[in-house]
Amino acid sequence: MIPSGVIDDIKFRCDIESVISSYVTLKRTGANLKGLCPFHSERTPSFTVYPETQSYYCFGCGAAGDVITFVMKTENLDYVGAVESLAKRAGITLPDFDGNDGRPRGVSRRRVLEMNLEAAKYYRAMLFDERIGEPGRRYLAERKLSSAAVKRFGLGYSPRDGGSMLSHLRSLGFSNEEIQTAYFAGKNDRGYYDYFRGRVMFPIIDVSGNVIAFGGRVLDDSKPKYLNTSDTPAFKKTKNLFALNYAKNAGEGYFILCEGYMDVITLHDAGFGMAVASLGTAFTEDQARIIKKYVPKVVLSYDSDEAGQKAANRAIGILEKVGIEPKVLRMSGAKDPDEYIKKFGADRFRSLISESSGKFDFAADGVKAKYDCSIPAEKIKAAAEIAQFIARVYSSVERDIYIERAAKEFSVDPASLKNDVERERKKIASDYEKKRKGELIRVTAGTNDRVNPDFARQPKAARIEEAVLGMILLHPDYLTRQPDGRRLREEDFVTALGRRFFSFVAENAENGAFQFGLLNGAFTPDEVARAAKMMAERTELSVNDGESFDVYVRALREENAKNAADMTLEDVLRMRRGKDANAQNTGSGG
Repeated sequence: MIPSGVIDDIKFRCDIESVISSYVTLKRTGANLKGLCPFHSERTPSFTVYPETQSYYCFGCGAAGDVITFVMKTENLDYVGAVESLAKRAGITLPDFDGNDGRPRGVSRRRVLEMNLEAAKYYRAMLFDERIGEPGRRYLAERKLSSAAVKRFGLGYSPRDGGSMLSHLRSLGFSNEEIQTAYFAGKNDRGYYDYFRGRVMFPIIDVSGNVIAFGGRVLDDSKPKYLNTSDTPAFKKTKNLFALNYAKNAGEGYFILCEGYMDVITLHDAGFGMAVASLGTAFTEDQARIIKKYVPKVVLSYDSDEAGQKAANRAIGILEKVGIEPKVLRMSGAKDPDEYIKKFGADRFRSLISESSGKFDFAADGVKAKYDCSIPAEKIKAAAEIAQFIARVYSSVERDIYIERAAKEFSVDPASLKNDVERERKKIASDYEKKRKGELIRVTAGTNDRVNPDFARQPKAARIEEAVLGMILLHPDYLTRQPDGRRLREEDFVTALGRRFFSFVAENAENGAFQFGLLNGAFTPDEVARAAKMMAERTELSVNDGESFDVYVRALREENAKNAADMTLEDVLRMRRGKDANAQNTGSGG
């Protein structure tokens, strides 16, 4: 879709070390750089950047790729969106482009963002329409939202009568397919219908100022209370946060994490501009990693009911996992921040923030509320539960402090409690080791390989195949070598994915060079990561000369010949089907 020359220029100007350094602290180790992986939690750096090949690979979680893949993954963008982002960074103006045949390929992120912007304007106009918007304005007045807050967050109203948004977007030239993909319309036996009807609309805006999605709240007690945009080419709900576009500039050193849109808007209106919320889903590790880019601490301000407290407990674990310090705000006399502010005012809420408790106090309060410790049997259960909590704390110093505090809180012997904690830690370690060994066996055998399902059928040959492909990616000029008197061919490879990789590189290599980034346009992110892994593993081994390549190719051909001798008719037909699929994928990629 984008000319390879343009991609080359963008990647030349967006050096991978420079781009990744803006997200990850990197330290040079020889010719490469290492840092803590931004895609999973770790204490020892396993994320490696290879300046020579302009690629990265994490030996902990397997994340891999080039600078385009990295931006796709960190910023939750599709391939074209990542290229556009890097082009903007490099000061390059992209030409207008679509498919090779001049037609758009699917529904693009750009088209969804255009629809979202037009929809936001429309919803806003409907809210302030004297007749149509009266129900929405009345609801917002009842919730005591100031007109400044309504305007700042771009709130709107979707008319109760169906069809208005459909008609509006159609009049602007958007097709039914585009409107449905952007989640403004559903489809049933009678045709298309407006998805949001009779709701106050909350635009969700990303840190670049794009309207990426919407949440809609009913005006009565009907269900569901909230409807939210599902994942689209411009939006993934688990990787975005409501009001982050404002909170990132608050400069307070922490965020207040809430459950709902109204809580966040009320807090901003009361002067707490650091409030954010997850988007119609449970808080995720991806969202925690986004927060970590901006602040080191989060104050959880979830609803005071049982469900809210369970959600807070879960969020604490997620925040700690990514290295954010969690605090918990305890409210009484109100069910949520919105109600609390309106009943007691901003100053009282500010006091709650300063008094917010750490994870131990939150856990201990929850256990004390659950059990009556004046009854011996209940006290034993309470001590066992707090021991389980302490056992999951990583720092030994922190565990010792919590043991002392818990012994006083629950009136038990510190030595006995410490024994229970250590017993629980041994059980956790044993369970983890069993799980790790099972996973290692499956990985070694290739039985859980979802990226390359053929790996498990011929694991030895598949491992040799990956070594050959890794060397080709590092040295595309090896494609012209002739081990045993002939060049490599697609038939030499044993997996469908391997054949696809080989054919694509062979077709796109020019003058002994291949742009790794081209894979992003023809393969899935997981497949691109697998290719980067092959290349990274060969780089680490550093035995990649031409003679070594020839040895691996001969070994691959020998294994292929052995397996061919044992093949059944079913195996032959399966390989033919894989080859046909390969031809289709190669023809549609690029």
